[in-house]
Amino acid sequence: MSTILKTGPAPHIRTAETVESVMYSVIIALIPTFAMAIYTFGVRALILTAVSVLTCILTEYLCQKALKRDIEAFDGSAILTGILFSFVVPVIMPLQYVVVGNIVAITLGKMVYGGLGHNIFNPALIGRAFVQASWPVAITTFAFDGKAGATVLDAMKRGIPLSDALLENTNQYIDAFLGQMGGCLGETSSLALLIGGAYLIYKKHIDWKVPAVMIGTVFVLTWAMGADPLMQIFSGGLFLGAFFMATDMVTSPTTSKGRVIFALGLGILISLIRMKGGYPEGTAYAILIMNGVVPLIDRYIRPKKFGGVSKNGK
Repeated sequence: MSTILKTGPAPHIRTAETVESVMYSVIIALIPTFAMAIYTFGVRALILTAVSVLTCILTEYLCQKALKRDIEAFDGSAILTGILFSFVVPVIMPLQYVVVGNIVAITLGKMVYGGLGHNIFNPALIGRAFVQASWPVAITTFAFDGKAGATVLDAMKRGIPLSDALLENTNQYIDAFLGQMGGCLGETSSLALLIGGAYLIYKKHIDWKVPAVMIGTVFVLTWAMGADPLMQIFSGGLFLGAFFMATDMVTSPTTSKGRVIFALGLGILISLIRMKGGYPEGTAYAILIMNGVVPLIDRYIRPKKFGGVSKNGK
């Protein structure tokens, strides 16, 4: 007797990799950026990240305990969320705000949907959005070498000459690429993020087309709008978002074509927010918006089913 099998779109491939192995690979990829953050901001960067990670682990443990689920707080996902949250906030942010932001990230960004694999939005960015809505001054006050100040993007947005903002020498592109500027922990060095991203591409944990299309779109559109495209891609959270957030397996499309459309949408939104909006940085909001569009992309961008019959019988 024949058996008729019904299959849906990808993913169908099974590998020996586990959630833990993937999560810890991403954490390893973030080590160069973390090292650069400690070099730039000192021990405060270590304290902020430690508080962020511990809060995420404890919150997830308590949620799973209260819901009588298997304890999976140490599978690496909570640790990664804590690290990413610390990378998208200023190093001088009060620690109580960091604690609140991470509690929101785990509860409202992850557990409310059913836990890892079911969340629609990036948890770390949900936490950041909550903190920004609650304490906007705290999340937009940055530090450079321990001093409060503006970021390069903010200076450019307000028309302040870069020489009067943070970059005081003629090698502004090199400084921006290597990390000689203010900003959040994960915004200081594009080179460190590029190294981590290359590692993930090598390990085949992320699709190279997502960061390539996303960064390329921002470069082209900001150049077309009259901005300095190199400074636009090297400044802010673009590299962090492109390599470590837009490539999240849970909150990004499942097909290759879908991921390209997703990345293109991200690049367009980031460029519009930066150039036409009232806020100098748009990576976090762009990713959250496109996260919400992912189910629609997956619905309409699916592989063709061979052997089927169309509605008109052809």
